[in-house]
Amino acid sequence: MTDTPDERSHFTKAVTQLGDKRDVVASKAIFNSQGMKVVDKGVAINKGLYDRLMQHKLAAPLEDSVVSADAVNGDALKRAAGAIMDDVPFFGRLAADAASRKLLLNVLETVPLPEAMAFQLTVARDVRPEIYMNLVRTALVAIWLVRSQAKLSSRFDLGMAAAAGLLHDVGMLHVDPILLRSTHKLNRDQRRQLYSHPLVSTTLVERHHQYSREVVRAVSEHQEYLDGSGYPRNLSGEAMSVLGRVVSLAQMVAAMFAPGRNAPEMQLSVLLRMNTHRYDPTMSMQILTLVQPQLDVLSAAIDLFDDPVHLLGEIDTMLARLPLDLGHDPAVNVARLQALATVAEHGAKLRRSLAGGGAVPDQLAQLGDSVKDEPVQTELTLLIREANWQLRTLARETRRRWREQPEDDFPVPLRAWLDDVDAFVAKLAGLQDHAEGEPSELALDTGSTEEAPSA
Repeated sequence: MTDTPDERSHFTKAVTQLGDKRDVVASKAIFNSQGMKVVDKGVAINKGLYDRLMQHKLAAPLEDSVVSADAVNGDALKRAAGAIMDDVPFFGRLAADAASRKLLLNVLETVPLPEAMAFQLTVARDVRPEIYMNLVRTALVAIWLVRSQAKLSSRFDLGMAAAAGLLHDVGMLHVDPILLRSTHKLNRDQRRQLYSHPLVSTTLVERHHQYSREVVRAVSEHQEYLDGSGYPRNLSGEAMSVLGRVVSLAQMVAAMFAPGRNAPEMQLSVLLRMNTHRYDPTMSMQILTLVQPQLDVLSAAIDLFDDPVHLLGEIDTMLARLPLDLGHDPAVNVARLQALATVAEHGAKLRRSLAGGGAVPDQLAQLGDSVKDEPVQTELTLLIREANWQLRTLARETRRRWREQPEDDFPVPLRAWLDDVDAFVAKLAGLQDHAEGEPSELALDTGSTEEAPSA
């Protein structure tokens, strides 16, 4: 992990903010990289020390040199997870009987927490609670998935799932917290931070010998997808580890239940059915057995599109144009041809997912007047939102894979297709002005973008 002032500033600020809430002290003297003492052992860490800490490149990571009162431990994790299972019906279904509940909570309670990792979780709990609760939710889903995959899973297997789920996003503590805002449009530097956070998390976890190689690998893969559209390495298929697939799916499920999301079970149902190419299909089906969208009392809060059939028809038309006929363009070298073939394959998978959801023109025509019924309109509205998210992602992926140099232009047919996608995304954004905003790219990022590193 690089150690530039900008990249240290976010975590350092969070630590000093924690120091204003509870006792945080230097557990040993803090030195800079030249051996000069910056802070004495026992000194309280608070906002008043932020500037001093930022003036120096530290000899050791800050989390190795500080401790906090009432730090996160196994009991705190168990209590947080129990509250989630009590408050959110979906998570209660992960352990419908007392024995299952006891097992899930005990597995989470016994995750190894070296002092530096416990401190980072404490920062998350008290300064970035949205990250902390998402980590606990992810750990619960990951444990359940591993247990469901193999009823004879060992306690060690469940523990690895818990650790990978709990720690997969600790890197988000070290990036700009503005990335957590669902309405914020990311600039290039912020997007770079977003796409580097799995690498940051991996570096933070692999420093501790308590975590197995499988856990470290799963943390590094938590934003990868089976179709190769994830990041940071664009892994696909068997290149992803089994535990990596577990955490990739678990973190998406957990994100759907972030506070403020309307109809999370209904949205999760749609998302799983629309992303069979990205998430492990067997595990996705297991999650679907738990989902009860008909009980989602918040579904009435979703603002519906007036003409969802027409909008889905526009999406289908744009996807049907792939692959574009660019074989005779001199700018299309072998690498670009292969890259665009990959994009076309992703587009075809999206189109098949829409067909699987009954959301292509021929199928929609058979619905007749029933498309005006509110339950059908709700389902179609959610399909449009997810398809729009994936279509926008597909356009970004196209731009990234085409541009060998930042100034490279596109052939006329490719430019026309990208313009049409951009126009549709903008139109839908206008229709959604008063609707629930899209999830943040932390909460639910389902593909590559221009700044995502390529494999």
